[in-house]
Amino acid sequence: MRRTRRHGLLLLPWFLLPCLAHAGVVVTVDGVDENLKNAVVAGVELSQYAKRDATAAQIRRLYDKAPDEVQAALRPYGYYEATATGDIKQVGNDWQVALHVVPGLPVIVKSVNVSIDKETARLPPVARAMRGVNGLKDKTLNDGQYDAARDAVSGALTATGFLDAKLVTHRVEVNRAEHSATVELAWETGKRYRYGKIHFENSQFRDGFLDRYVPFKSGDYFSQTQLLDLQQALNGADYFAVVNVMPDTDNAKDGTIDINVELAPAKRTIYTGGPFFGTDTGAGLQGGVERRWVNDRGHKWKNQIVMAQRLKTISTLYQIPMPGPNQRSFNFGANYRDANTVTSKSRTIQLVANETRLWHGWTRTIGINVLSGTFTVGKRGGEGDNAEGLEHGRSTLLYPEVTLSRKKGDNPTFVRSGWSLTLTARSTAGDLLSDARFSELMGDAKWIQSFWGRNRLILRGTAGKIWTDDFSALPPQLRFFAGGDRSVRGYDFESIGPKNAYDRVIGGENLLVGSTEVEHYFTRNWGMAAFVDAGNAFTGTDYKPLVGTGLGVRWLSPVGMIRADLAVPVGNKESHGIHLHVVIGPDL
Repeated sequence: MRRTRRHGLLLLPWFLLPCLAHAGVVVTVDGVDENLKNAVVAGVELSQYAKRDATAAQIRRLYDKAPDEVQAALRPYGYYEATATGDIKQVGNDWQVALHVVPGLPVIVKSVNVSIDKETARLPPVARAMRGVNGLKDKTLNDGQYDAARDAVSGALTATGFLDAKLVTHRVEVNRAEHSATVELAWETGKRYRYGKIHFENSQFRDGFLDRYVPFKSGDYFSQTQLLDLQQALNGADYFAVVNVMPDTDNAKDGTIDINVELAPAKRTIYTGGPFFGTDTGAGLQGGVERRWVNDRGHKWKNQIVMAQRLKTISTLYQIPMPGPNQRSFNFGANYRDANTVTSKSRTIQLVANETRLWHGWTRTIGINVLSGTFTVGKRGGEGDNAEGLEHGRSTLLYPEVTLSRKKGDNPTFVRSGWSLTLTARSTAGDLLSDARFSELMGDAKWIQSFWGRNRLILRGTAGKIWTDDFSALPPQLRFFAGGDRSVRGYDFESIGPKNAYDRVIGGENLLVGSTEVEHYFTRNWGMAAFVDAGNAFTGTDYKPLVGTGLGVRWLSPVGMIRADLAVPVGNKESHGIHLHVVIGPDL
């Protein structure tokens, strides 16, 4: 190796060094890109003294070693002829060392020769890993990339059941004169293992119940991906505090391997509760009791009560999980709801029975609802129930309902790129057990995309349509209103919609609302938002969107995202003032 030391360029004579006090060392590097610069700094021992005192004798010894250390640091990146010169000077009590690097010509991988069983090489996981190895050709030799590509093939073999696979040849030949390299790799794959028996330890359920979570059966080829799927499915079931899925490699024989699943039951009953605040509901208390499993069949039972200024609910839900690839469950529930908004008041009981499952990537819910109760629409402020123009109703409705929902996000707590979409259809079956006929379609979408670093663009839209022979028989929760935290900010919850002859808001048969919001984050957890919302509920084609705009604060708190917005109506002579909107919950 050729190397050059520029001792003649030293700004301080070496014979003065022994007289200097203890000092730290600052190393700078030029002549190479950022990636190689970091490698040089990490490989030069002088860098270890950035925050440590060093004597003049130590500085001299380490400075003399630096050129050799630079060459050693760059060799794993394919630069075998790197040279380095340097300058050194004292600034106050510190030493500044500048290393001038000439990397030379890199070594290029000219050929990659891989020997592996052809049938094995066609398996998708192995084929993907093989493409990584073959992709080394015509690129600069890089020890880290070579090691990663080689190990990826070995990992893919193990993951697909070749537990005895061995790397018998792993050689890289470098021709420094021609700046070229040849890679030679060969594997002996051995026998491909199949699953033996699956053993569940410490399960609280009857025999056979947990078998439904297993995405494979005895005799299938071993797959680490399937074991991970099993682990995630058992964790997602919320029955266990500990789930360990482990292949019994010590006792593997005759080409089969048993799977041991170690389990520890979670706490069976969960109690939740506490105060909360939402501008749509007001301040309140909520509490819940959840039974994670009711019996040895894995049934679940959830109960919740909400007592807020404008909303009171008591609900119960009994779930019968049907584990499997579609994650089915049968659900039976009841809900009592006493709601009091600025435009309506209702007291209803709802009975629900449905089936939920995964369907082509969507969560699909098909079920039937019975909704019965009394209601008043057209309220204003705190006036009495006998005020002129109020509309009162009592109805019972039986209707099937189908919901499709899907969402995708890169992070569950703070989405930088993601979206959600929910589609709902409900309809009575003629006059069967119903006081009115109606059909309803509704769609709700949200899209989030980060841009320019700490910024997010959030688009939101909601649309709906009702067909009915008696609109007056529909309770408020089946009519369309606009306004509120998740609708048009700057207006009270459900305060926007068609009016009757007495100029009272009674809701509409159609809904169209949209929102554009831009967020900027000053820190990881704190930011601000600017937004414009527009939309309305309407009947027929008389669509006149109302607009609200404002600014907000965003805090990514330990309990989730908290959004506090101040919004005002725009261009509306009937609505004035600043409205506060507070929402706590996930992005999607």
